[in-house]
Amino acid sequence: MKPYLYSLIAAFALIISCKNEKKTTPAEAEKELTVLEELAYANGFENWNKVQELKFTFNVDRDTSHFERTWIWKPKINEVTAINAIDTITYLRKDMDSVTHKTNGGFINDKYWLIAPINILWDKNSIDYDHSQNTEAPISKKPMQKLTVVYGSEGGYTPGDAYDFYFGDDYIVKEWVFRKGNQAEPSLTTTWEDYVDMGGLKIAKMHQKEDGSFKLYFTDVAVKTN
Repeated sequence: MKPYLYSLIAAFALIISCKNEKKTTPAEAEKELTVLEELAYANGFENWNKVQELKFTFNVDRDTSHFERTWIWKPKINEVTAINAIDTITYLRKDMDSVTHKTNGGFINDKYWLIAPINILWDKNSIDYDHSQNTEAPISKKPMQKLTVVYGSEGGYTPGDAYDFYFGDDYIVKEWVFRKGNQAEPSLTTTWEDYVDMGGLKIAKMHQKEDGSFKLYFTDVAVKTN
């Protein structure tokens, strides 16, 4: 074959190759995360698939009273063990009766306090949310980002409830407000503090009101990973 034919064939092959090569735009190369994803990943969401077991004790001190209960959750099979002063119950969340359904309501509440920044990403299809860049936090009065999450009015254990998350540019929650039934006035406002890293998850062990009259905190936190 003559040299000029080799050149023509090579040029033709290059043109075909360029036409078939998919162009990647900058937006595709680096997809911008939603605020829900930013919060979840800042708190260790990328490590969640490694979690085999999550154990924690949920404590509430209100004035002079104390309440606690312990949970052991195996998320791979969605098995929950509830331990309190009276008894111990183990159940699968996909197969609940009236008793375990009531117990599961407590688990949903306590788990939400423990890993809410991850939980809201799981709940993305059942919430509405609004993000503000510069808002005064209710306790510290510092300027922070604010994410308001409102749950749908049907289904779940607390339909229609709203949460206002306050956080900095690191997407680590510092304060939040719970508003029952999406009412305008706060039902409860607490800090998020005393963070620890457990199995790649960032967990705030302490939540308290500004005057210290209410403290919700976690002890005996343990994460088993594969």
